[in-house]
Amino acid sequence: MGNIPQVDSSESAKMNKEYAAALTDLLFQLADDDFILAYRGSEWLGLAPHIEEDVAFSSMSQDMMGHAVMHYEMLEELGVGKADDLAQLRKPEEFRNAILAERKNGTGEYNDTPHYDWAYAIVRSYLYGLFKQARLEALSNSSYLPLAQVSRKIMTEHRYHLMHWQVWMKQLANSTEAARTRLDAAIARVWADAGELCKLGANAANIVGFGLIASEESLKAAWLAQAKAVFSSIGLEWPGEPGVPAESGRTGKHTEELTTVLNTLSEVYRIDPAASW
Repeated sequence: MGNIPQVDSSESAKMNKEYAAALTDLLFQLADDDFILAYRGSEWLGLAPHIEEDVAFSSMSQDMMGHAVMHYEMLEELGVGKADDLAQLRKPEEFRNAILAERKNGTGEYNDTPHYDWAYAIVRSYLYGLFKQARLEALSNSSYLPLAQVSRKIMTEHRYHLMHWQVWMKQLANSTEAARTRLDAAIARVWADAGELCKLGANAANIVGFGLIASEESLKAAWLAQAKAVFSSIGLEWPGEPGVPAESGRTGKHTEELTTVLNTLSEVYRIDPAASW
């Protein structure tokens, strides 16, 4: 990977079709993961356990949405389409986010008797955050220079998110018996989907071959090493090999939950896509 020359954005027009396709696919994975999970985080506005956490969760979701925007804007620079349109107007099957990101926070809807699971939100945010850290570290050596630079920038901010989620994991693990029971149940739910995070989709061979990011196996090993260390330090039982959902978000096969998310996210934008929002 280190022997592959880095490509500056000014050279993007010279990239061959295979490189461009691999880069586009990877950027959609990065953007869509953060975009959809940021929305799920925003659904805790007014529902978090206390006002300080309400503000903190909203702030981190906003940061994550900003990370998604950076990647959509990179796609726009590559001529794939307008960043806002890429986020708001694509069909569900065109999204490349992992299934874990689109799962509901709990029963009900935000405006209709929401009964959300705080433990699930914490576990999902933290385990995804650990994976994101491993992915960002791999991307910091990407052959596509703009992506490497953006990843290093995001990493600085992301570390603070990880610290926040780790504090919550420790609190839930060492609090009441009821809290620990809910935490264990949330870990099991998240772990059933978490294995897909490391997948790179149909273009995996070229994504790795062109040096855009490390292999699926390397990403998984780095992520699990971090997760195991955390579980051990907190006193949590290691859940074993992470599962993979029946759907394959990396190849555009999603749950109905994503359709609901996208309908909500794009409702206003679709009224007049030409307007300045």
